[in-house]
Amino acid sequence: MIDIKTFDQAKDLQNPRRVLKYVLLFCTSGEMTLSVDENEYIITKNSVITITSGQIHYIKNSNQATGFVLEFTYDFFCKNDNDIELIFHNSLFCHFAMNEVIQVDDEKLVVDSLKLIQQEIAEKPYQYLISIHSRIQLILIEINRSKIKLGEEIYKPDALFLHFLEAIRGNFDKNLSVTEIANLIGTTEAKLNELSKLHCNKTAQNIIFGLIISEAKRLFTYEKFSVKETAYALGFNDPFYFSNFFKKHTNISPKSYKEKLVSL
Repeated sequence: MIDIKTFDQAKDLQNPRRVLKYVLLFCTSGEMTLSVDENEYIITKNSVITITSGQIHYIKNSNQATGFVLEFTYDFFCKNDNDIELIFHNSLFCHFAMNEVIQVDDEKLVVDSLKLIQQEIAEKPYQYLISIHSRIQLILIEINRSKIKLGEEIYKPDALFLHFLEAIRGNFDKNLSVTEIANLIGTTEAKLNELSKLHCNKTAQNIIFGLIISEAKRLFTYEKFSVKETAYALGFNDPFYFSNFFKKHTNISPKSYKEKLVSL
């Protein structure tokens, strides 16, 4: 539900891993290279990176880096639509492989908040989970303020759109249609298309396709799944149909993609 550890304690980050939690890494000194899905990021002092639930990530190398790894589940943090919008505000926890390293302006606020979260988890005082929730809010607000001070545009997605993204991620094995997802989250296909166009300039169906392709690449790269295993994991009854789907959206067959991984 909620966990925090120092870089030294985060031994599981030495190897590729995926967790169904939102992960925040804050560097207090030194430098590290972090691999997230197919990309690499340099994390330096007083900078932070956020990782979406399900993304593959690990520390590729570290140059005396110190800091904190904060992890929390969607259900722990997202008590209402305001919480949902906050974790995705300015693409903080983004589903579209748009991770970024952000230099924090008020590093003392972030470090103090992380240390207090660490203390609350260890001691578990009265209503400590409520306190932790509030401190995570403060950290995310400070990260957003830091981005705005750098002159970046403010991006505030609609909570319903974020419910849509979560529904896709949580049901890859069912290969749900836009209509089925709309019914699942209590809206309409037309509304999902409207929001998808607004936030991503894509149709809702194309957003689903993009997330399926990203998940397929993770299964190939880090889970070492076969084409057949990947097809079934993503709700395709016919591996041949899945292969054609993958090639259509990536311009490379699953077999060639896997062979390319081996050669790297």
